[in-house]
Amino acid sequence: MEKRKFLSSMAWICVFLMSAVDYSFAFGGNKFEKEVEKETAAVKLLREVQRGDYNVITTTELQEMISQRKEFLLIDTMPYEASYKKNHIPTAKQFLFPIAEMTEWNQTETDNKTMQEFEQLLGPDKDKKIIVYCGFVKCTRSHNGAMWARKLGYTNVYRHPGGIYAWKGAGYEVDKLN
Repeated sequence: MEKRKFLSSMAWICVFLMSAVDYSFAFGGNKFEKEVEKETAAVKLLREVQRGDYNVITTTELQEMISQRKEFLLIDTMPYEASYKKNHIPTAKQFLFPIAEMTEWNQTETDNKTMQEFEQLLGPDKDKKIIVYCGFVKCTRSHNGAMWARKLGYTNVYRHPGGIYAWKGAGYEVDKLN
């Protein structure tokens, strides 16, 4: 009886320990290397935000603003045919920006649209809340859009870094154009 009790206790201890162990080493991942990848991505995003002098907003915060019908302008910076037309966050307007950082305005990178056309889309109210997004965190099209809104004097600019991938990943509805 004592032996059975001992084996049962040991079995439960093993189950507990196995459930508490990180198995990433057994499935091709190294938790320390993964942490370096996360850190690199986080610092890259932080430095873009600092360079662009804008704020960030989460997917949940954006969804709450849309559901509460708050006043703001939402801009999708992805290509019109390849992305925006197929799916975009409800209420978003489209304006293409490149992936590489665009420190000087380049119409060939903005689907031949001018800086004045971008400013016209943003509107005359320089304090209006503007939220810019692209595909996913590593995509920097939204960085360019937010950075240029700030360069044009808009003061309440946000980047939604998770973009359409985070939006869809959260299970929120998307709009499409026919």
